[in-house]
Amino acid sequence: MNTLANNETVRPTKFGYELLRYHVIPAILGKHEDDILYWVGKEIAREFPLFSLQELPDFFREADWGNLSIEKEKSDTIVYALTRPTLEDFEQASHALEAGFLAAQHEALQKRVTECYAEKNAKKQVILFEVKWDSSNK
Repeated sequence: MNTLANNETVRPTKFGYELLRYHVIPAILGKHEDDILYWVGKEIAREFPLFSLQELPDFFREADWGNLSIEKEKSDTIVYALTRPTLEDFEQASHALEAGFLAAQHEALQKRVTECYAEKNAKKQVILFEVKWDSSNK
């Protein structure tokens, strides 16, 4: 974000964000988009480590990724639901970046090998992230 002389913060436009996310990045990464974005998400998590998992929804809002909430929890799994104010991009967007970010944050905080899988739920118009960790290693 840029700051003007009078301390007014300028946020990127929605059009600029969508142009990069839905057109430029897929064109550059091609068929490897999901794999690369997953690892980039993990790198972002290492650069912006959270102190607790409770900070995840705030980070997602601040990053303009949408509203993240817990859908369900088990002993070795947690499912998050991601919603956005507008879902024009629902079908075309990759959510591997967010999945990699969630996997790395969980791994760092829980000290367990962790992976995350994104799945689009068209009926509910949400993206579900299933975060699974190895409960045998610590």
